[in-house]
Amino acid sequence: MRSCMEFRMPQTILYGRGSFSKAGEQAGRFGKKALLISDRVMEELGNTEECLHLMKQAGVDHAAYLHVNTEPTDVYVEEALRLFVDEKCDVIVALGGGSCIDAAKAVALVAANGGYIGDYMGGKTPVEREPIPLIAVPTTAGTGSEATDVTVITNTADDVKMMIKHPALLPSVAIVDPLLTMSSPPSVTAATGVDALCHAIEAYISRRAQPLTDTLALSAIELISRNLRKAYANGNDLDAREQMALASMKAGAAFSNSSVCLVHGMSRPIGAVFHVPHGVSNAMLLPAVLAYTRDSAMERLAVIGRLMKPDGQGLSHEEWADVAIAEAKRLCRDLHIPTVKTWGIDKAKWDEKVQKMAADALASGSPGNHPRVPSHDEIVRLYDICYHYDFHAIESVVE
Repeated sequence: MRSCMEFRMPQTILYGRGSFSKAGEQAGRFGKKALLISDRVMEELGNTEECLHLMKQAGVDHAAYLHVNTEPTDVYVEEALRLFVDEKCDVIVALGGGSCIDAAKAVALVAANGGYIGDYMGGKTPVEREPIPLIAVPTTAGTGSEATDVTVITNTADDVKMMIKHPALLPSVAIVDPLLTMSSPPSVTAATGVDALCHAIEAYISRRAQPLTDTLALSAIELISRNLRKAYANGNDLDAREQMALASMKAGAAFSNSSVCLVHGMSRPIGAVFHVPHGVSNAMLLPAVLAYTRDSAMERLAVIGRLMKPDGQGLSHEEWADVAIAEAKRLCRDLHIPTVKTWGIDKAKWDEKVQKMAADALASGSPGNHPRVPSHDEIVRLYDICYHYDFHAIESVVE
C-alpha cells in the first residue's frame, strides 16, 4: 500500500430520481450565463429544452452547443470554446453521455488556461488557473465522467485519443438522475454498462488501488452484476436503472483515484483508428485481458468472481479467478456485445494498424498500471486474440 494516498471527488454530488430539476439552481451558484454542451439526441428527447428551461427559471442566461454527436474530438472542443467566448459565458453545463461531459471538461480547462487541449496531455503544460465551473449531468450509466478528473479527446490530425488527467478536470457538481437514463436503447445500455464494469474492475486490480477506491470499485462490480442484465432486458426497470447510475458514478470515482489499466490502454486506439464507441471497444477486450492477467492478480480476481457469481461455493482462489473471467464472457454474450470481427473491422486493415495501436496503447501509460505490465509484442498478440475472440466459449481461458 502506498504511504500517502489522495482521493478527490466533485465538490457536490446530487443523485436520485428527479435530481435533474436542480440543474438551473446549481448553475446559478457559479455564474450568470451558462453554455450548455450536449448533442442532437438530447435535443430530440427534449432534455436540452428542459435544461434550458431550468436555467431560465433560475435566472441564468444561456447559450447552447449541441454538436457532440460522436466521441469527443478537438474540433468539438474548439467550436464549443469559441461559442463560450463569443457569448461571454461563465459556467458550463454538460448534458449527455461521457462524450458531452468529456468535451465540456476540455472546454472548461482551456477557456481558463488557454492553448490547445492536447497541450495538457501528460502534464506538458501546467494548469495555472482554476477551470470554468462545470455542472455534469450524465444521461447514460457507464463512463462515470461526472465523477472523474479525466477527459479523453481525439486528436483528429493524428487519430490518437488523448487521455488527459488533472484535478482541474473534476466537475464542480455532478447531477446523477436515473430518470435521464431511461431513454438509453439496449445497445447503449449494454456498452456503457460494461464500460462501467471495466472501470470498476481495473480500479480494483490496478497497481494504484487504495482502500477507498477498493470500496467503491467492489460495490460497483456487485451492483452492475445484479442490475445490468435487468436494465438491458427492460429499459423501463427504474430500480435497475437507478442502481446502474449509482454504480457508474462509483466506478468513475474509483478509477479516477486509482487508475485504469490495460483494457483502456488497448481500447482507446481502437476507438481512434476504427471509430468504435469506447464502451464497445472496452467490452471487446475485457475477457481476454482478464485471462491474460489471471496469474498476476489471482486473489483480486477471485474476489471479483465471488461478487459476479455469489451462488458459487467451495472453490479455490484459482477457480474463483476463472469464474471472474467466465462471468465477464457470459455478460458480454448475454448483452450481445460484438467482437472485433463481428463489428465489421477488416482483418487486413486491423493487421495494418496493430503495431501503431500497440505503440499508442503503451504511450498512454495505462498498461503500466496493470498487474502484469505487457510488452509491445504481448499487446500485439492480445489484439490478435481479441479479433478472433468468442464470447460463447465460456470454458476457454487465454494463456
